[in-house]
Amino acid sequence: MTPTLTIRLVAPDEYADAGRLTAGAYRHSYAGLNEDYLDSLADVEGRVAQGEVWVALEGGELVGTVWTPRPGERLSPLAAEGEIDFRQLAVAPSARGRGVGEALTRHVLSLARDRGAQRVVMNSDAEMLGAHALYLKLGFHRLPEREHPVEVAPGRFLDLLAFGFDL
Repeated sequence: MTPTLTIRLVAPDEYADAGRLTAGAYRHSYAGLNEDYLDSLADVEGRVAQGEVWVALEGGELVGTVWTPRPGERLSPLAAEGEIDFRQLAVAPSARGRGVGEALTRHVLSLARDRGAQRVVMNSDAEMLGAHALYLKLGFHRLPEREHPVEVAPGRFLDLLAFGFDL
């Protein structure tokens, strides 16, 4: 991680840029995403209405984002009582390999500890091998009992892997 990396809540004037970054990162990593799903990834204002969107800035440049719930809430049915989930962690392709994804993940773990959670959980598509390597390196483990098809867009289902980190 670079010493100039800052993680903070997204500002309203950054919603469009954060949305473009998220959709662009997913488009870069996944083949065949439909426009409805890409539009949902770009909808930072909609995500802020349902939780907290964090941004990573490196030297003032937006290089990553992650979506977490507000204290006491959950983003998805994956999270059980005492757990915090996160979604849509995205790193700009130009910033990959510099520790941005790790810093955002560690930020989520820190939030969870501060909020008294017992575990952090998340889903990831089977194609995201680089992300899986990061999560496993940080101490996440698979939760196969929580894996089932998830609708990511109307009529589009993915078999997502589930991961957990016990705090």
